[in-house]
Amino acid sequence: MWLFVFFDLPTNTKKERKDAARFRKDLIKDGFTMMQYSVYVRHCASRESSDVHIKRVRLRVPPKGKVSILRITDKQYGDIVNFWGVKEKPLPEGPRQLEIF
Repeated sequence: MWLFVFFDLPTNTKKERKDAARFRKDLIKDGFTMMQYSVYVRHCASRESSDVHIKRVRLRVPPKGKVSILRITDKQYGDIVNFWGVKEKPLPEGPRQLEIF
């Protein structure tokens, strides 16, 4: 099983920024990895394990903002398509021969 945690937390006040930072740090301490700034992902060996981590996230949700959790199977996660950045550029051609004088 894979757990995705999506969140949109306010950061207008110092307390809200602190709460948002604490929430992110707690996710990382619980084994989540940042996929995007407000999207964290974690693998769980079983449904029971994912239930434990969902409960932990629920207990750490800040007072304001929105947090959503999506649970998917390994097979569903295997169908993910990711794109990073722009089209690859070819590497510049290196020197053809090394000369030593």
